Amino acid sequence: MQAATSRPTFDVKPNQHPMPEAERAKAFESLGFGTLFSDHMAVIRWNVDKGWHSAEITARAPFQIDPASSVLHYAQEIFEGMKAYRTADGRAVLFRPEENARRFAASAERMAMPEIPEEIFLEAVERLVRIDSKWIPDGDGSLYLRPFMFASEVFLGVRPSRDYIFCVIASPVGPYFKGGAKAVSIWVSEHYSRAAPGGTGAAKCGGNYASSLVAQAEAAARGCDQVVFLDAAEHRWVEELGGMNVFFVMEDGSLVTPPLSGTILPGITRASLIALARDQGLTVHERPYSFEDWKADAQSGRLKEAFACGTAAVVAGIGAVKFTGGEFRIGGGETGPVTNKLREDLVSVQRGRSNDPHGWVKAIDGV
Repeated sequence: MQAATSRPTFDVKPNQHPMPEAERAKAFESLGFGTLFSDHMAVIRWNVDKGWHSAEITARAPFQIDPASSVLHYAQEIFEGMKAYRTADGRAVLFRPEENARRFAASAERMAMPEIPEEIFLEAVERLVRIDSKWIPDGDGSLYLRPFMFASEVFLGVRPSRDYIFCVIASPVGPYFKGGAKAVSIWVSEHYSRAAPGGTGAAKCGGNYASSLVAQAEAAARGCDQVVFLDAAEHRWVEELGGMNVFFVMEDGSLVTPPLSGTILPGITRASLIALARDQGLTVHERPYSFEDWKADAQSGRLKEAFACGTAAVVAGIGAVKFTGGEFRIGGGETGPVTNKLREDLVSVQRGRSNDPHGWVKAIDGV
């Protein structure tokens, strides 16, 4: 779904009432995740006749949308998650932003939405980081970036919208999980499925996350940090967590992770960890792995570690797994050495502390 596209020129309208420096510094003392937001947002509109137009950087503010806007009724919406980091030498950098742009386009195609060209996506992100660079925390914090797009046509017919709004907002964040890098606990969902073949599992759309919330609430009620889903057909094969991909570290040092078969999200962190693991000489198998094998391998000691990964959480060791009828622990319930090494290697590249042999880090000019 695409109209003729020209690259729109951004109209920059600085926020006339930015958060005072002292107030922002105070807020940075206790950063959570996704509760504090920067002064500006990037907005671009799309229309079936005009294509991409009306690009602007403006003060962050609520949208005014009609009650009949089609996103409210048919959930045509997609989003991305990415981060800006402050390096030790003071640069503001992004990590593999072009991959976010490509995945956003793939999600748009699956949801019958217009594909925003990569160069427009990247310009919107970079302009927002540039104007709100003071919102990038030092130390272990980062500026979480949320590009998203939704259908805005006022229309109740069941068809793709003819109008869309693309927006990027920014939120300074600390660790995703309370307690930092400690191992997390997982609940195995046996009654709910995240995605099925032919569905939207590989798209980053809000509906996937909405359908996972009841299972996540089930996990929380059982004292777990996250939920893991099994496949929809057999309820046998491990797929992914509510918002993260999963890896298993075997006794021979090899890694196993579920394959990209169309029902799980092709994580950028996942792909980066596979590359870093192979750089270390580790073997990575992208193959199905059953819950029965997970349980048996943990109990026999054949499975040494397990971890989840994603932009928000980065890498989190899995220490305990609960399911109907019991639970088991992995590696004594602590984050293992392979997990720690991969996490450190990834974070070192992201924050400019080590070489970047793959050319993943993109510095933002003028920041």
